[in-house]
Amino acid sequence: MLFTPTSMAASSVGSSLDLTASTLGYICIAIFVLAYAFVMLEEKLHMRKSKPVLVAAGLIWILIGSYYVNNDLPGITEAAFRHNLLEFAELMLFLLVAMTYINALEERRVFDALRAWMIRKGFSYPVLFWLTGWLSFFISPIADNLTTALLMCAVVMKVAEGDKKFINLCCINIVIAANAGGAFSPFGDITTLMVWQAGKVEFLEFFALFLPSVVNYLVPAAIMSFFVERKQPAAAQVDVELKRGAIRILCLFLLTVTTAVLCHSLLHLPPVLGMMMGLGYLQFFGYFLRMTLPGSLARKKALAESKGDERRLKSLGSVVPFDVFAKVSRAEWDTLLFFYGIVVCVGGLGFLGYLTLMSEALYGGMSATTANVLLGMISAVIDNIPVMFAVLAMSPELSHGQWLLITLTAGVGGSLLSIGSAAGVALMGQARGYYTFFGHLKWAPVIALGYAASILVHLWVNSELFTIYT
Repeated sequence: MLFTPTSMAASSVGSSLDLTASTLGYICIAIFVLAYAFVMLEEKLHMRKSKPVLVAAGLIWILIGSYYVNNDLPGITEAAFRHNLLEFAELMLFLLVAMTYINALEERRVFDALRAWMIRKGFSYPVLFWLTGWLSFFISPIADNLTTALLMCAVVMKVAEGDKKFINLCCINIVIAANAGGAFSPFGDITTLMVWQAGKVEFLEFFALFLPSVVNYLVPAAIMSFFVERKQPAAAQVDVELKRGAIRILCLFLLTVTTAVLCHSLLHLPPVLGMMMGLGYLQFFGYFLRMTLPGSLARKKALAESKGDERRLKSLGSVVPFDVFAKVSRAEWDTLLFFYGIVVCVGGLGFLGYLTLMSEALYGGMSATTANVLLGMISAVIDNIPVMFAVLAMSPELSHGQWLLITLTAGVGGSLLSIGSAAGVALMGQARGYYTFFGHLKWAPVIALGYAASILVHLWVNSELFTIYT
């Protein structure tokens, strides 16, 4: 037989075999490593990161399924895969609704209006450096770190056009701030969302990480600010008019978040129920916008004609009805499919026994604090999503403070390298030639100071949360 396990740990149907030292296990590990190598080379190969992990996920489970069928245990793999799929489905639907709202707000020009205001003000370089940083920090807990980083990078690119040094420094600052801000909110990053949905940390308990997150951003930002030139770019006149319903959609998004939180905290139902209900809010409002569009356009055209505003009349002639499903189609499908591939791959490796092995090596061979700090640093190299999913799948016996620690380190550890977070990878594409891997790497020691400081602050400020287990 091709795959021969060294030990058979299945005593009955419903338990899995220990295949960590088998040929099958080694092949599956090799498939995952190869797929992730392609993911890390995404920028060089110009190949979307979802492709290799989707294929790897299929191959790993096909090999596992073949082995179990040959050993007359087909039901075990089916149940295990369905469990993995359910975990992914809950997170995917949650993220899909959040992305739909963000796309709707973008289409209604909410982010364009914020960007135009900043450009009109003509802030100096030091003010722009701090303003984009703090806005990234406070917007990312709601709009996620990737969307926030792209928005702030667009402002910097417009204001400091051609100034490579300043744009690079600002992009590093934005990545650190967006990742730090996303660490103290379930909506700030996929990893925090995973922790919340897994029930390890309650919604309001994430705010215990606020002060450590502030320190994580403030330490490197304060040092980097000394290297920002004291220049004053010219203000540009940029006018952006919010589209009809923009503020109301923002309010509906906040209502959706509230619904999801209440479903989880009061009714002990999955947060995805509240998010999907929130999608219904947006669909009803989209229906209202479509039905009232002709009357709204007629009033605006009459007003423009009375003022002789030809430019306004021309813009009104290009208005298209609001379409919710157009916003759904513009979701980050590559990210969602990548997430599926990672969840299924890691689930397969866990089914083979590797997560148990990893848990024993990390949390059995060293202190939980050391393990969590190390995992945060690893997330800078191999992305925080598989790291966090692996920890949740291992489900080690940790105190509340330790679950918050791994949430913090996995969230902000990606700032150590430009490839360590979705925000960093996205900005390398948006600010190509200005923000680079080596440009970010030069500041890695300073970022590491912030990483270490945030951990120490968490251990100090939240010390009472570390008392359940030792």
